[in-house]
Amino acid sequence: MSVPERILAVDDEYLILELIRRVLERSHYEVITAADGPAALRLFHETKPHLVLLDLILPGLSGWEVCSQIRNISAVPIIMLTRLGAQDDIARGLNIGADDYVVKPFTTSELLARVQAVLRRTRMSATAADMPLRFSSGDLIIDTANRQVMSYGRAVELTPKEYDLLLYMAHHAGRVLSPTEIFAHVWNYDTQSSHANVKWYIWRLRSKIEQDAARPRFIITQRGSGYRFILL
Repeated sequence: MSVPERILAVDDEYLILELIRRVLERSHYEVITAADGPAALRLFHETKPHLVLLDLILPGLSGWEVCSQIRNISAVPIIMLTRLGAQDDIARGLNIGADDYVVKPFTTSELLARVQAVLRRTRMSATAADMPLRFSSGDLIIDTANRQVMSYGRAVELTPKEYDLLLYMAHHAGRVLSPTEIFAHVWNYDTQSSHANVKWYIWRLRSKIEQDAARPRFIITQRGSGYRFILL
């Protein structure tokens, strides 16, 4: 029998914690709970969870602080639980390293679906971490093990940020990604940058991987929405 995946759930509302625990345990996850920020960090170090469900408003240490401290030492997926549905609050959570968010009040089916989706992506990433990504019958190859890129048979020199941007878009091929979402996930803690950098980096990336940057095959602009990486 496989070992169940471990989830650390953090919320200062007892009834919500109990609801989360029951829902996840019924789906065969192991659940550890904490009611404040300091306890969350202590249990994170002690139990090494596979995923963290993290409320933003906590006694002792806010969810933003807990997320930031976890991100300094770990890439474990984090889903934020919040009553703050404003885009600025969501962007702030994503910008400091959260992988997803659920706005309260939430249904148990929504929570379970988000947990399953994030853990599934994490497992797939771990399994495929060393496998090159191939697009358009090999016209574009991303060697994730060596952080190298081949475009139409030639090696492409990318800066670390250009590579991170390309990899993020490739991992989300087919989806329309807004500049805000791209910035939050690719730039992370870089407070010297802004959303305006996304457009410039997209232009730089196209000039390096496309045969004709004016008529791109891989990175398409969706007017008024953002950008989409084409899965050919």
